[in-house]
Amino acid sequence: MPLKVAVQMDPIEGINIEGDTTFLMMESGQARGHSLFVYTTATLAMEDGRVFATGRDVTVQRVKSGHVTASAPRRTELTEFDVILLRQDPPFDMHYIDFTFFLEAVHPKVLVVNDPVSVRNAPEKLFVTKFPGLQPPTLITNDAAEIADFRARHGDVVMKPLNGKGGSGVTRHLADDPNIAAMLELHAQSAREPVIVQKFLPSVTKGDKRILVVDGEAVGAINRVPQKGQIRSNMAVGGKPEPVELSARDREICAAIGPDLKARGLLFVGIDVIGDYLTEINVTSPTGAVALKTFTGIDASDILWARIEALRAKA
Repeated sequence: MPLKVAVQMDPIEGINIEGDTTFLMMESGQARGHSLFVYTTATLAMEDGRVFATGRDVTVQRVKSGHVTASAPRRTELTEFDVILLRQDPPFDMHYIDFTFFLEAVHPKVLVVNDPVSVRNAPEKLFVTKFPGLQPPTLITNDAAEIADFRARHGDVVMKPLNGKGGSGVTRHLADDPNIAAMLELHAQSAREPVIVQKFLPSVTKGDKRILVVDGEAVGAINRVPQKGQIRSNMAVGGKPEPVELSARDREICAAIGPDLKARGLLFVGIDVIGDYLTEINVTSPTGAVALKTFTGIDASDILWARIEALRAKA
């Protein structure tokens, strides 16, 4: 049955269709007969508990600089739709959190992917701490004394902002690095949030694996290899994607977290694995589906649509 689909996203004209997972989702949904409507959070409005957005009906095509055809803008109540894809990019800040409350007002009457309550309650670098034994030694704090003690016990560490994205703000500090106090000051100037400090994993030079999980089941993975001399492997900062197989440890990690993801309505998730350790569970706007399809032929977006259609059929 064709579904009416709304996509809450950043402006569609500015996306890079060659690597954008949201565009692939829209393309796959359209191919399955679903209609598409796009809007940004700038137009969201809640009046007496009803949620409205102004956006455009669109069709998409894989044509560079001509990837979208759009209608004139129209204002509509979000309950018009069967499905809403929550696909705006982080940062995961109060702006992001505020609009999860808007979407909570229409879910589950309208199936929001991912469940806005779970997105709000599963910050990507904090959620992973729910699964002891899967992540490397990790400290979350702003306390310099705590960080000094952690470094004394673990040596080389990586520090990153709690709600950062795309590798932004990730730094490595050797055991004798005197600059970590200055980095903490810079973090404090830009945000009030804590930082994450993790034991450095030398295996990061071999890559940071992105595993895509649909409704609790791993569907495939890509490896993201950092540039020479770098530790950040995110493709947003120059990491190079390459094909990779799921290891026994990868499957063990997915089996441990999969039931929880499914129970929370987190239908489309990207997890990051370095060596034998889970480092992040990405639930806001996971990427990697285009590279996965390119390397393996596995279309995670099509698998997702099949699951969405099954859930809507039961509604």
